[in-house]
Amino acid sequence: MAESHDRFWSKVLKGPGPEAHWVWTAAVADDGYGRYFLRQDGRDTSVRPHRYAYELATGVPLREGEVLRQVCNIPICVRPDPRHLIAGTQRENMLDRAWDGRHANGATWRWRGVGRELFAARSRALRDAALAHGWDPAILGPLRRGIDPEAPTLF
Repeated sequence: MAESHDRFWSKVLKGPGPEAHWVWTAAVADDGYGRYFLRQDGRDTSVRPHRYAYELATGVPLREGEVLRQVCNIPICVRPDPRHLIAGTQRENMLDRAWDGRHANGATWRWRGVGRELFAARSRALRDAALAHGWDPAILGPLRRGIDPEAPTLF
């Protein structure tokens, strides 16, 4: 099992500082969240990296009906810290989404109206930049905020 843990952490780029994101650098599914494949109970399975990281860090699996609330709003962040991930109910998760303006009617959220494909593309762009450049704030910062670093500026 330690081999699975080591392999898992080798796919995480930990940002510097006590509040930095930990970016998942492996498979990203079509919903923009990561995927981690491992052998569990004699069979191959896919798990969400943020859930796996949380369970590794706390030693406690999430209970039936419990979800991880992505506080930092970065789908491929796996940092098991209350400023990034906290356990809760689906209701709390939906309230977070509404509070942050990430629901379908949210007027201020940076990815409002973004389809599933583009949502996944943005997660993959962040992952690819992290793989190519390491933790470079000039490159990762705009991608974390949902801004295309290649887009021309107005002024």
